[in-house]
Amino acid sequence: MPHLIGLLIVTTLFAVMVSLGLSLPLDRMQEYGRQRGMGIRVLIGSCLLVPLVGVLVLKAPLGMSYPAKLAVALMALCPSAPLTLRKAHASGGDRGLAALLQVSAATLAIVTVPLLALAYTEIFGISGWEITPYQVGAQIVKAQLLPLGIGVVLRRWKPAVADRLQAPISRIANLLLIVLIVLILVKVGPQILQFLKDDLAGLAAVVTMVVASLAMGQLLGAGAPHVRTTTALVTSMRNPGLALLLAHVYAPHVKGLTLGILSYLLLTVLISLPYLRWRRSLAAATSG
Repeated sequence: MPHLIGLLIVTTLFAVMVSLGLSLPLDRMQEYGRQRGMGIRVLIGSCLLVPLVGVLVLKAPLGMSYPAKLAVALMALCPSAPLTLRKAHASGGDRGLAALLQVSAATLAIVTVPLLALAYTEIFGISGWEITPYQVGAQIVKAQLLPLGIGVVLRRWKPAVADRLQAPISRIANLLLIVLIVLILVKVGPQILQFLKDDLAGLAAVVTMVVASLAMGQLLGAGAPHVRTTTALVTSMRNPGLALLLAHVYAPHVKGLTLGILSYLLLTVLISLPYLRWRRSLAAATSG
């Protein structure tokens, strides 16, 4: 079953990212590309300020378990979640802006993750975590940039082909995503709930991280409400795939670390729901 879930995760992410690439509004991406000031602010928030908030949370005397501390550290270090584009589009955000910021954050992470990991090891006295740009870059290219690039190239050079492929690939991606979510909830859901119940300090730390990241992204954005919604999502959504890879390489024997990372992911999704409802209601009131 673990191998099946792993294969399904890879296949689902690839299909989702190709589908998103096929549907991206390239003109909007170019438009936002000219707004460099906002882009730089959001990248600083996602790639630097969120990890700094992580240091403050991990330094607080909360009494977290070691797996929870490592999970918070890894998720704080890893920006640019692969499914941010999809969530931004479904939640009233701007898909073109989300794509530009996500690709930029993913590229920047190749440098920032190893450097910040080194800073974390010095701050917390951990050894054996010599994370390399190659490890980070390989995961980001395979999971995000390559499939997204395939969709974007088809949209740019073969728009008729992209139009024919967009709907069926989107349906396949949706079906795979539903199957994946059901499998994960059935297999791991009870364990995640037990993990959070046993480590209330870790729960409080993750909630603090997610709320702070959403607020930071909201403040760093500019312009229309949907833009601020997008920047909040980009800043708060972390990359669990990269965090799990680093956990497997550097801490394979830390029991509960995988559950900690998945718990962070689950809480990010749950906490973002009331935020997104508030943003949609605010947008409706403004347009009305």
